[in-house]
Amino acid sequence: MQALSKLTDRTYDVAVIGGGIIGAGVARDAALRGLSVALVEKGDFGSGTTAGSTRLIHGGLRYLEMYDFGLVRMDLREREILLRIAPHLVKPLEFLIPFYGASLWFRTKMRVGMALYDLLSYDKSLPNHRMLSAEETLREEPSLRPEGLQGAAAYYDAQVSMPERLCLENIIDAELHGAVVRSYTEVVGAVQEGGRVRAVRVRCAESGEAGELRAKVFVNATGAWFDRVARQTGDAHQSRIRTTKGIHITCERMNLKANVLFSPLDGRLFFVIPLLGQCWIGTTDTDFTEDPSTVRADGDDVEYLLKSVEPFFPRVRELAVYSSNAGVRALVKQEGSASSVSRMHKIAETQPGMISVLGGKITGYRAIAEEAVDAVCTQLKHGQPCRTHQELLPGALAEAPADREEAVRWAVEREHCWHVADYLLRRRPAAFAADQGRGDAEEVAAAMGEALGWDASRRERELERYRGEADRALLFRGEMARK
Repeated sequence: MQALSKLTDRTYDVAVIGGGIIGAGVARDAALRGLSVALVEKGDFGSGTTAGSTRLIHGGLRYLEMYDFGLVRMDLREREILLRIAPHLVKPLEFLIPFYGASLWFRTKMRVGMALYDLLSYDKSLPNHRMLSAEETLREEPSLRPEGLQGAAAYYDAQVSMPERLCLENIIDAELHGAVVRSYTEVVGAVQEGGRVRAVRVRCAESGEAGELRAKVFVNATGAWFDRVARQTGDAHQSRIRTTKGIHITCERMNLKANVLFSPLDGRLFFVIPLLGQCWIGTTDTDFTEDPSTVRADGDDVEYLLKSVEPFFPRVRELAVYSSNAGVRALVKQEGSASSVSRMHKIAETQPGMISVLGGKITGYRAIAEEAVDAVCTQLKHGQPCRTHQELLPGALAEAPADREEAVRWAVEREHCWHVADYLLRRRPAAFAADQGRGDAEEVAAAMGEALGWDASRRERELERYRGEADRALLFRGEMARK
């Protein structure tokens, strides 16, 4: 990792706080428009809410029921853009919505909803929806419980199996266009001059080195950490976001298709999805007010998902749950149940010199970033238009080496990979294997140690750090065993 002075030796047009998918998108957009850009992230790029997402690029059928037509249309448009600019990461995926005990009214409503979803995605490259009989549904998804099955609706959305890499490629492309980016660098304060934020104080988590990052405009894109960072920068306003927890579990593959189901426990919509050879089940949606860095799946969360899935896929209790995944959503603050809160984002100048991104979904990250950079350009009187809807992400043009030793060096040299956990849990899909990459950890640590000059003691600390992070995803097992 370069010295902090490489970041703090000049004043930028815009400095982005937060290296999740939206912050990465802001940095890429601004850099492609010719602005001088800096970005800091307190952990690894994409390691927070981005890594904890359901890994779908979708309009969100349930938002039609909430009359969020603008949100659905935006996300369906963005789905099409991502299929075009990131075809190596974003893939079409067909979903089934099986019907059990569904009234004629419900099935009619679903038909109307499917037709409206097709209409709102009028510019799509994906097929329109289909309505299936019970027999056709079982042919396409034989593991579904046949008793009481009335048929299904089938429609297409898209999946991003590694959103961490989608985030990273935005970071890399921003850097290729001149941005200066740093992970493991936290904002710990701000400098105000004339009532305006002129600099933020930053500290390197690795070395403890501190400095001031100066810019003409700042963008707070810290998601679930927004209120905490806002207070660090002198914003005395009351909380602007509502944070909710979502968890997922992976188990042995039992499904052929992606399935949209409604929990018999509370009626919530959730997914059973094929993901990297495994079965991916989620998500939950409960208020979470603790530090987002501490979020994890507990035994009750996992039991809720298993009880929700079992009536549809009876085999689920026979399968080992390999691991869990948890993230914290940042929603624009409003009352109501967690699931009823709109996912529409908001861009606002929350302090003089500080533009903030509140809320938002991963599907719409590019459009959200475009809106935020438009606001930056208005302040800077910079007239260059957005190009991110046209320019391919860099991984669509070149791929990392297939050889593992070379791939590790590539990640260190080109992908800001500083820890064994970064590589195994976020640069490659090892986190979804049955052993979460434990079988490769020693070899990866040796290769990273060679590339970064680690001694034996540092290699062992890195392995302990990785195992601690991986083990945290398994803590629910002990809690379930005690019940």
